[in-house]
Amino acid sequence: MADLRVNIAGVTLKNPVIPASGAFGFGREYEVLYPLSKLGGIATKGTTLNRKDGNPPPRIAETPSGMLNSVGLQNPGIDHFIREELPHLKACDTAVIANVAGATVEDCVEIARRLESTEVDMIELNISCPNVKQGGAAFGVHCESAAGITEAVRKATTKPLMVKLSPNVTDITEIARAVEAAGADAVSLINTLLGMRIDIKNRRPILKNNVGGMSGPAVFPIAVRMVWQVANAVKIPVVGMGGVTTWKDAVEMMMAGAVAVQMGAAIFQNPFAPLEVIDGLDRYCDENGIDKVSDLTGAVQPW
Repeated sequence: MADLRVNIAGVTLKNPVIPASGAFGFGREYEVLYPLSKLGGIATKGTTLNRKDGNPPPRIAETPSGMLNSVGLQNPGIDHFIREELPHLKACDTAVIANVAGATVEDCVEIARRLESTEVDMIELNISCPNVKQGGAAFGVHCESAAGITEAVRKATTKPLMVKLSPNVTDITEIARAVEAAGADAVSLINTLLGMRIDIKNRRPILKNNVGGMSGPAVFPIAVRMVWQVANAVKIPVVGMGGVTTWKDAVEMMMAGAVAVQMGAAIFQNPFAPLEVIDGLDRYCDENGIDKVSDLTGAVQPW
């Protein structure tokens, strides 16, 4: 069997497959189906300083080969996470990646401070959420603001810091370089693409928020392109996501330069998708004489 372990900024994962933030909650709904220990890690539901109820419904809409969501970071707040969810996750024998978001830099700094003394393995700083009215994508679309919030959070914690990037920008490599220079230990990409659907009967947007983040297989080629560009622009690890549905997608994403992959929309359709990807990666490595799955990272040979 191949060695499926990968390393992200000093954190060793038993395999490179991670349910993405927002798609897996805090894992409780899925552990009735399989042990969470089978996963490389879990990126937790995006957590803010205080409880958020999220956006009003309707906040989910189907699209061809994908979905739109405008959930709006509904979550119980950082203190609840630390008190109620983190101990349970730490008992599951998988890496815990705490995804955090805030409307202000100060909020994100305070969350990082509260996580500093906990057992989370890594912080994923979400500067790219497209469906909240404040903060969110605003931090991630300009180099200066992306670097500023990264630097501030970096000073607040010694935890490995991964910054989640937005695809809704002119040049994602510029943002990636900016957060790398500001102290990010890794980057994850892509977050959802901003999209919209309209109900032609009542002439209103389907989502109450008007717009939302598009995910699913339709965005996969865009994600692969951006991961490849960023992996060639920075020296820190890149975690790839965006439409990863099958093990073949995971191989492709890793060949583009990702050290690990996150899966989101695919889990809603098939909750066993992460395990199928792990098994598929193992078979692919065995059948192709690859001793370590990490050897796939950056293996593409451009023309």
